[in-house]
Amino acid sequence: MAPAGQHDPDAPRDRFADDLVGLDPHDPEARAFAEHLDRMERPGSKATVEGMLSGVDDFARCANRAQGHRRVVVVLVVLLILLGVVVTVWNAVGFMLGTFFDG
Repeated sequence: MAPAGQHDPDAPRDRFADDLVGLDPHDPEARAFAEHLDRMERPGSKATVEGMLSGVDDFARCANRAQGHRRVVVVLVVLLILLGVVVTVWNAVGFMLGTFFDG
């Protein structure tokens, strides 16, 4: 974290200053573009729990910004994921109960 009054050199706006020349640094779209560039170049293994959770965090942030038909698609994707989880848990519970009570 940078001290008060100073820019953090690792902040997306500061890291991509050359790419954002001529854009207003206070514009929300310019900030979103800088964050997009940061996500594209962020190192991190997707094979770790932290890497997977950061992917979920990125998805959630993008889903919250989505509007119109994209928002509907995001909601459908989340509902399909939840349906898959519910079906899997239902099958696992049914298998366990069947095993214990069959004999």
